[in-house]
Amino acid sequence: MNITRRFWLDTMLKITDPVFINLSRGTLKDNLPNRFYGKSDRTPFGTLEAFGRSFCGFAPLLDTFIRSDEEDICVKKYRDILTACLDNATAPGSPDYMNFGQRGGSQPLVDAAFLAHGILRSGRFALSLSRSLKDQVISALEISRRIIPHNCNWILFSCMVEAGIHRLGGQSDRLRVVYGVRQFMQWYKGDGVYGDGAELHIDYYNSFVIVPMLIDIINEFDGIIDEFDEIKPIVLSRAARGAEILERLINRDGTYPYTGRSITYRFGAFQLLSQAMLEHFSSLSPASVRCGLTEVIKRVTERSIFDENGWLLHGIYGNQPSLAEDYICTGSLYLCCAVFLPLGLPEKDPFWSAPDEKWTSLRITDGEDVLRDHAL
Repeated sequence: MNITRRFWLDTMLKITDPVFINLSRGTLKDNLPNRFYGKSDRTPFGTLEAFGRSFCGFAPLLDTFIRSDEEDICVKKYRDILTACLDNATAPGSPDYMNFGQRGGSQPLVDAAFLAHGILRSGRFALSLSRSLKDQVISALEISRRIIPHNCNWILFSCMVEAGIHRLGGQSDRLRVVYGVRQFMQWYKGDGVYGDGAELHIDYYNSFVIVPMLIDIINEFDGIIDEFDEIKPIVLSRAARGAEILERLINRDGTYPYTGRSITYRFGAFQLLSQAMLEHFSSLSPASVRCGLTEVIKRVTERSIFDENGWLLHGIYGNQPSLAEDYICTGSLYLCCAVFLPLGLPEKDPFWSAPDEKWTSLRITDGEDVLRDHAL
């Protein structure tokens, strides 16, 4: 395994291990800290937030392809761990049975969707689950249907739940899916950017949620919902532009603009750029993206982002709770795992194997003659 890939894998495992190991043993509810800084108690939602978001970023690694013996042993271990996690999260008798909407509040729809997104991204892993476990997960996801989404990015959470149910062989509600995709096509603002609802917000939600989910929902129902055949190339073209913008936001020292809400999701802000590499819908140089994202991850983790027990702290660089909105609890922070999607690529993929290259801002600030940027 090359040094950079090892760094990415080790960093991801350091973040996700407390979640996955505890959940596989049925102790996540007991051990996950319930840190939040708002007036409303977020405790009922924390475990599903932590698991769904961790799994959403980790999942591509679980798919089957040729890898080194060392990494294969690691992945086989985590396939067993994640199978136990899915069982404990969705079995009604489990001490870690999660709140998918049984106990009030609308938050479970959000993280049922992140869990469903992980199911889509895990490829053959999800398909290899036993029929009884698939049905158990479907039953849990179906509970979230009782939650009415807000008229914003939440519409895609309902769509993604249906996509996850479909992937596991359940009966999806395609009306929800079609409505959500149509709505976001109407909310497109230009230059690869969608409104979060009718309004435009200058934040990272096009990368945290909107474009990654929109792409994979359309992919899941491509060939099943006819109108998606025409929509897909449009969405992918816009997504490629969104990835280009994110790449240009990486400064030469690995910092990036800290604007908008939910910035304590740290390098999860680059999910769309990572997905562009995983799914090969961008013309960006994979090596330059690898180098830029590696610098971001190194910069954020050079100061400890963990408490004494290995759980994530609120903030970007260390513990900065004032950066967190009142809806963000410890479990929310695990959306940072979305940056690690390229670990789902084989080590021979150019993302991992091509020689190092400078990313755009590094080339410009080094005085190189770089082709100008242009809008879509």
